[in-house]
Amino acid sequence: MMLLVRFRSRLSFDELMEIAEQRSPEFEAIPGLIQKYYVEDVETGEVGGCYVWESAEALAEYQKSQLRATIGAAYQVEGEPRIDVYRVAKILRD
Repeated sequence: MMLLVRFRSRLSFDELMEIAEQRSPEFEAIPGLIQKYYVEDVETGEVGGCYVWESAEALAEYQKSQLRATIGAAYQVEGEPRIDVYRVAKILRD
């Protein structure tokens, strides 16, 4: 499974990356999270995260977590984030 979250923030990109660095250990400890990519859309200025999960169940547990609930405040999200969930149909490389 893949989760893509995109949003605008009141913070600068450098400030966002400082917060991401501070919070990294919490994300590293999430069961079933294979990888998280911190992304920036260079055209729109939106930022976000692309999460790769080992299962739909792991993603569902994360979505109910306190860590997930704190993202808006931690990154000073403006408005509602765009959240998309994808089923990974094929992987090119292991």
